[in-house]
Amino acid sequence: MQKEQAIVLHGEGVRTLDVKSAIHDFNAQRQMNPELGKAVGHLVLSWSAFDKDKLSQKVMVERAAEYMAKMKIQNTQYLIVEHRDTNQPHIHIIYNRVDNAGKSISDRFQKRINQKVCKEMTLKHGYYIGEGKTLVNRARLKGIDKTRYELADQIKMASRSAVNWQQLEGALSSGGIALIYKYKSGTDQIEGISFQKDGTVLKGSKVDRSMSFLAVDRRLRENFQQQMSVRRRMWDRGILPPAQEKMLTHRYGLPHYNEENLLKDLMDPINQHDTMNPELKRKQKRKKSRGLHL
Repeated sequence: MQKEQAIVLHGEGVRTLDVKSAIHDFNAQRQMNPELGKAVGHLVLSWSAFDKDKLSQKVMVERAAEYMAKMKIQNTQYLIVEHRDTNQPHIHIIYNRVDNAGKSISDRFQKRINQKVCKEMTLKHGYYIGEGKTLVNRARLKGIDKTRYELADQIKMASRSAVNWQQLEGALSSGGIALIYKYKSGTDQIEGISFQKDGTVLKGSKVDRSMSFLAVDRRLRENFQQQMSVRRRMWDRGILPPAQEKMLTHRYGLPHYNEENLLKDLMDPINQHDTMNPELKRKQKRKKSRGLHL
């Protein structure tokens, strides 16, 4: 209300003449339940810039009322304030958690419910759904959200060129990111991954669904195969390719062929069993003698 670009769209049970009057009204109702610690709730509804033409002030008030009903925020004082300080249309909802009967309005599981409600309303009213995280305004992010998006951006960038986990770890380490692996109980098999930055640890899948261990590992293997395809074309043209990076993943380690045999197997897959590295054969023989399998 104090910002030049802030417009009070609607007030329920609260005077909207000035901030002082609104605070007085909120505090008066709060006295009905003085033991409630955090008595003022604050929520933000934000739309894409692509939805501007669909959003009059009247429509935003209607969407706020619909949203609050779905969030079980009813029978209480509230203010709806529009801010025009960014390109994205958004409103702030300030409400009293002490309702008109003096009862507390719960804020438990609010984040989870909020995600569900926003998705329902977005689909219902045909609002724009951005692809991934590309349109999010990073400069306005704070706390764990800021860290999550920083992780997503850096992991995405590093995994574009890395062909194995060692390369990926090195690239992320230079950006202050550490990898923490989760192992299957009693084994050395990795089943999950977390990323640590600035003291915050997030599971890969919590950063983004494309950042889970399996998803990243699959991307590294695809990068490796693409690199090998490029090297194959270079050999076909009589060009000596640069030194080959080994495709070493924690879960799917490839056989350690030497340079010549690795290229031969890729270029002549029909005969690959006949040209297997002798060292690999000896390893297989030793494993079979112990009753193990590759």
